[in-house]
Amino acid sequence: MGDALNVTGVTQLAVSVTDLDRAVAFYRDVLGMAFLFNAPPQMAFLQCGPTRLMLNAGGGGAVESRPIAYYSVSDIQAAFSTLTWKGAPVKQAPHMIARLGDSELWLGFTEDPDGHPVGLMSEVPIQTSEGPARDA
Repeated sequence: MGDALNVTGVTQLAVSVTDLDRAVAFYRDVLGMAFLFNAPPQMAFLQCGPTRLMLNAGGGGAVESRPIAYYSVSDIQAAFSTLTWKGAPVKQAPHMIARLGDSELWLGFTEDPDGHPVGLMSEVPIQTSEGPARDA
């Protein structure tokens, strides 16, 4: 099946927080990260160099003990086919979570042998009748 995963870097890091507004203020105003957008149910996204930081307050006040790294792949569907072929568990199949301009943000999960969540993420160009979206 080849090596269709082709992980190219850490795209996103998820951090659980107890108070989303307070956390956004800290990461944006104190650390100087650029605020990107909010997403339901209780998430905010900021940019930290080439890595996106996702703040998640969806735990009802509880804070997860482990951040989640999201690894960038060029083709998330092919990557998950390779994961399945190699015997990795699919914890959440790839799905679109947001539209970002000319692309869609796709996300899926597996886990490592110790049960740590592993996210794979891909930005997929939005298809138009003229073909894939292109930068101007």
